[in-house]
Amino acid sequence: MQFGDAIGAPVEFRAEVSLTVAREKILEVCRYAAKECGFDLLTDLSGVDNYGDDPRYGVVYHLYSIADRSALRLKIVVPEDDLVVESVESVWKTADWHEREAFDMFGIRFRNHPNLKRILMWDGYPYYPLRKDFPLAGLPTELPETAVDADTVRTSPMLGGPFVAPQGTRSSVRREPRQTDTPAEGLERLKNPTKKEQV
Repeated sequence: MQFGDAIGAPVEFRAEVSLTVAREKILEVCRYAAKECGFDLLTDLSGVDNYGDDPRYGVVYHLYSIADRSALRLKIVVPEDDLVVESVESVWKTADWHEREAFDMFGIRFRNHPNLKRILMWDGYPYYPLRKDFPLAGLPTELPETAVDADTVRTSPMLGGPFVAPQGTRSSVRREPRQTDTPAEGLERLKNPTKKEQV
């Protein structure tokens, strides 16, 4: 086999194939997939937060072969204490913005990326909004001085919001964001990520 133990056994689900790849081999595997296997398009790249698991983070690459009309998903895991992955922008130019979004939303850094800076939030924003310990209502934060009428970002009201399920059964508390979350509860979760929620 070309990469030996660096690639796990394929997993097929609903006619889609996924491979888990060793993080340090992802660039090499992506180059091989593009040049030797015909996966000429990176349709998506996304960060993943498996909050509560170790390793906590991951990156998922969705590849597509236009000629063969076939898809392949590559997955890597990224430990919380070393959030660095090799950039695949040199293989597919579409990785540029996808990697910037994963950096901006999850804090995953992409080594050798040509322009790794935030794409949605402003430079200096102290949080990563798609991490699962980031409160649904957001956190109050000072806006940069360049913003028109710079002030602060305020948290969103939760009660009666369109995207928040009301409290119900025990399972819904675990599954859905609670409409009783407050900014103080969100900050407490960020400070103590290992503290278990009372159910």
